Amino acid sequence: MPEYGTPFSGLSARDVEETIAFYRDVVGLDATVDERGLGAIGLGDGHRVLVYPKGEAHEPASFTVLNLPVADVGDAVAELAAAGVAFLRYDGMPQDADGVMRGHGPDIAWFADPSGNVVSVIAQ
Repeated sequence: MPEYGTPFSGLSARDVEETIAFYRDVVGLDATVDERGLGAIGLGDGHRVLVYPKGEAHEPASFTVLNLPVADVGDAVAELAAAGVAFLRYDGMPQDADGVMRGHGPDIAWFADPSGNVVSVIAQ
């Protein structure tokens, strides 16, 4: 078997600069753009998500691309909402007034990044 380095995932963006600014300035993650125009979202312990440009060809994923574990989903939702994040609502999902689904697995709430990719805050 090959010897692998630290694995990482990637997601496409309509606009890498805008998407990285969102993850850095609004969500509060360590997010940068390199000289090639590729973005990196640091997740701690050397783990990262590559953000690559697709421009107008970008189509948001139809699933959650990134789950951010938090101690208290309600608190995280309140902080992110205060920073301007709009939480998603899904038909048939028992979400409370803040968009949090409770009592059906771990507490979880979803939002979209500027490229329309779905991210969650989920109870750790």
